[in-house]
Amino acid sequence: MESTQQSDRETYRAIVLGQGGNELLLSPAGDGFLLPSVEIPRWQRVAENMTVAIRNEWGQEAICLFNLDVSAPATSANNHYQVMECSGPARPHPRGEWIPVSSLSERTFVHPADQIAVPLSLDECDRRAGAAAPGPFARLGWFGELQRWIEEVIGPLGFHLTGSFSQLNASPSFSLVRFETNDPGVWFKAVGEPNLREFPITLDLARLLPRYLPPILAARPEWNGWLALEVKGTNLGETQGAQYWQAASSALAKLQIESIRKLGTIVNSGARDLRASALLKLVRPFLDAMGQLMEKQTKVPPRVLSRSELMLLGEQIEEALSLSTDLGIPDALGHLDLNPGNVIVSEGQCVFLDWAEAHVGNPLISFQYLVEHFRRMAGADATAESALTRAYAMEWQSLVSPGTIQEVLSLAPMLAVFSYAVATDAWDDQARLQDPKVAGYLRSLTRRMHREASRLSDRSALCPN
Repeated sequence: MESTQQSDRETYRAIVLGQGGNELLLSPAGDGFLLPSVEIPRWQRVAENMTVAIRNEWGQEAICLFNLDVSAPATSANNHYQVMECSGPARPHPRGEWIPVSSLSERTFVHPADQIAVPLSLDECDRRAGAAAPGPFARLGWFGELQRWIEEVIGPLGFHLTGSFSQLNASPSFSLVRFETNDPGVWFKAVGEPNLREFPITLDLARLLPRYLPPILAARPEWNGWLALEVKGTNLGETQGAQYWQAASSALAKLQIESIRKLGTIVNSGARDLRASALLKLVRPFLDAMGQLMEKQTKVPPRVLSRSELMLLGEQIEEALSLSTDLGIPDALGHLDLNPGNVIVSEGQCVFLDWAEAHVGNPLISFQYLVEHFRRMAGADATAESALTRAYAMEWQSLVSPGTIQEVLSLAPMLAVFSYAVATDAWDDQARLQDPKVAGYLRSLTRRMHREASRLSDRSALCPN
């Protein structure tokens, strides 16, 4: 039982610096000091958990700067270090003391690993203070700069920051922070590699399709960041309510229909080109790569697909891509990461978030992703799925016939998996293919395509023209 609990949690030691980096928060322990320690459930947001723990357990408002990479025998206990900075004045607290950085010595710390980690973190802060250092969000003082900028943006609108915030994501080049104001909340988001395309895509989509994205108040190009108003409503990931999912399905179709005449600008902003003409060129190279991965699989099960099976699968994918084009479904904006957490439904409005995986292509592929997430949340429910499909298809009836929609929907499960697989780019990266997890995942996606293709074949055999 104990080993299970340990495997489900990770221990982080917090190197919490005062504003400007001149003081360090430590906890007295005998003749020395300990760094604050926080246990975080695996797969949860590190920045959110760290900032909440330092606030609740140590009485300090602080933000995360960066993870510290320490490679030394003394740190073999598998502890992680997170470097943080107070976002306001350092406060006294019964559990801790603020020690001047200038007075630190080897005898300050109880744990030998901390003796290595703290000086390294201070050196890294000094290095990142230089203008040429990459990653603006690992710099001491960046958060205060951000707050001042936000005040300049929202002040003319008649509201101001209250001082409360929630830092959800943190790294040197990525940031996601929610700020409370005296009126609506605001969100600051910034992106780095490999998601730099999200910055221009978001700004363009907010301008081209403003009903479907949160209002953008301002952009910070040097940080690849933007400030957006919070949209109040129900997060689709927190409800199984049929009315919310149907509203999201209908709004997705309306968004896509409105995007049709704007695809040139959307592609130029950085959206992936997953139109049939582009995907057809990738079918054979992708399945050739999957054939090599299948031959390297050492465990059975899962099933290893033969070269002849992959060749037949390629023919089926190509046929489906050509058929979807012949049926006259127009290309439109799509979202490869259309999980319910990225959808906010409110009365008369539905907004879609996180457009790093925006693409143009067959619109029904995105709807298929939405259906898959509904199945995971609500289980198999044919009646509810039919209602989602009706809500989506009704919006398209002014452009294509109901029969055409149904026919392309039958192709969507296989095409959705293929589109997702090739869009990851991992299949064409020999270095990444050496990772067993990446290789295994791509094989599993290919097996899923094969199953969907088999269902299509069975359906055709049962329902001949």
